[in-house]
Amino acid sequence: MGSDEVRLNCGITIPMVGMGTYSSNNDKETTEQAIHTALQMGYRHFDTAKLYGSEPAVGNALRMAIEDQIIQRNDVFVTSKLWSADHHDPVSALKQTLRKLGMEYVDMYLVHWPVKLKHGASNPVPKEEEFEELDMETTWRGMEKCLDMGLCRCIGVSNFSSKKIENLLDFASVPPAVNQAEMHPMWRQRKLREICGNHNIHVSAYSPLGGPGNSWGSTAVVDNPLIKSIALKHQATPAQVALQWGLSRGASVIVKSFNPDRLKENISSLNLKLYDEDLLEIDKLEERKILRGEFFVNDTTSPYKTIQDLWDYEI
Repeated sequence: MGSDEVRLNCGITIPMVGMGTYSSNNDKETTEQAIHTALQMGYRHFDTAKLYGSEPAVGNALRMAIEDQIIQRNDVFVTSKLWSADHHDPVSALKQTLRKLGMEYVDMYLVHWPVKLKHGASNPVPKEEEFEELDMETTWRGMEKCLDMGLCRCIGVSNFSSKKIENLLDFASVPPAVNQAEMHPMWRQRKLREICGNHNIHVSAYSPLGGPGNSWGSTAVVDNPLIKSIALKHQATPAQVALQWGLSRGASVIVKSFNPDRLKENISSLNLKLYDEDLLEIDKLEERKILRGEFFVNDTTSPYKTIQDLWDYEI
């Protein structure tokens, strides 16, 4: 096991830098080319989801690389996610994902959000009438069945608060191996990291740069004067500082760029070493969560009447 991967509670290792594949344009050819470039640069961890629409492109690019003998299947770590409208049947949902990927298994299958929607709801911003009551115990039994059937090597969650993690552990036969959550120098997730650490659950950081380039994202992290000054001191870029901050906190980082220069810049963050004083300064930055999930909150049909309900006052 190299320094650029970490062992999960399910026994397998996860590469610490992953490539995110969500794109609002969802151009299959562009995505495939970016994955091909990323593989050449040493990326071995690819993150997709039904909601992203990128599963066919991810699968095709990786299959081509396997056929060309650039990689073997067990060289790469593929994550996908259970969409909120598929909680009633995770096994069928994962089988559909595997058909799109053209693969026999994924390495990690995550519950995308602690939200259940009516079967067939496909809009990222649900309509009021599409919400259903979440029975996480039933959903998790379905996730455990995916594992038992060999459709995935590990199961986990995404966007779960500390409280929701602890509630899940009350009934889970198999604990989640990963909680993928927003985490960056301006949303440091101290409590979540502590709770997950206590239960040997790995935190994987999405939007580790604050999501610049996404419609909901922000450049606040990479434009922050402190992050810029630390970058200057180390002859690095602000993005590399932000990513190395996450890595130094034990998280893997899922970073999305299809630009070859950015791809190289991001994976090079593995080579940066921040000083203790840098980490202490970053810990003083004002915090604000960027992806807040307001679209899952309403006071009529959603189980979450306020944003605080969704995040259990961890926002």
